[in-house]
Amino acid sequence: MTDFVATVPFLPGFPLPPGILGKRFPDRGLCDEADPSGGPGEGGHPHQVRGARSARLAEDRPADDPRVTLEAGGLWGEFHHMGTEMVITKSGRRMFPPFKVTVRGLDPGSKYILLMDIVAADDRRYKFNHSWWTVAGQADPEMPRRMYIHPESPSTGDQWMSKPVAFHKLKLTNNTSDKHGYTILNSMHKYQPRFHIVRTNDILRLPYSTFRTIVFPETEFIAVTAYQNDKITQLKIDNNPFAKGFRDAGNGRREKR
Repeated sequence: MTDFVATVPFLPGFPLPPGILGKRFPDRGLCDEADPSGGPGEGGHPHQVRGARSARLAEDRPADDPRVTLEAGGLWGEFHHMGTEMVITKSGRRMFPPFKVTVRGLDPGSKYILLMDIVAADDRRYKFNHSWWTVAGQADPEMPRRMYIHPESPSTGDQWMSKPVAFHKLKLTNNTSDKHGYTILNSMHKYQPRFHIVRTNDILRLPYSTFRTIVFPETEFIAVTAYQNDKITQLKIDNNPFAKGFRDAGNGRREKR
């Protein structure tokens, strides 16, 4: 099961309906994924969504056929090759590379809610040993997963397809008492981001709407409280315009474990 936690307003200035926090999604639909083989690199082929299910799908609505391409796929591929690391902090840290996609194949006139969640990739804990990640034991218990709703939801298919969809405000934390709706992760554990397209114009109808889930294997990462691999640190410095702190203060030092 997945706990629904709103991390941004449903619409600017529009409060969430009472009782929506903590609403559980049914298992159906959240496990339907695109074929993960051959993830797109820069200029690669978009992922084709397959096997989408619907709890309630009106026959008179125009059909959609979502196709999703990962932006900066080449950069994601570079990180993935070395073992991507994402720093988690008590106050919350944004992802780099940021998760950004281009969506095609939606019905232009229908409205959609776009969401993300981040799930455990396996049941192992890891350690960085001899310049690579190795299994260090069983995973720690996970906190209930949180769904992050894109702040422009709901919008029409035409609006979503008009520009790349960025989830740059999603934050990662290791604070198990977090009250801000950030995604709570365990350090030294491996995770997989997932992108969800939900055809609905009403947040209350999320559990009863068509879910389509897209997974890009190259976005998998290990959560850390400090970077372990010096090559990852350097790659972030070279590509992240906000990495000035690493250049000036050497904040990429490895954590002692």
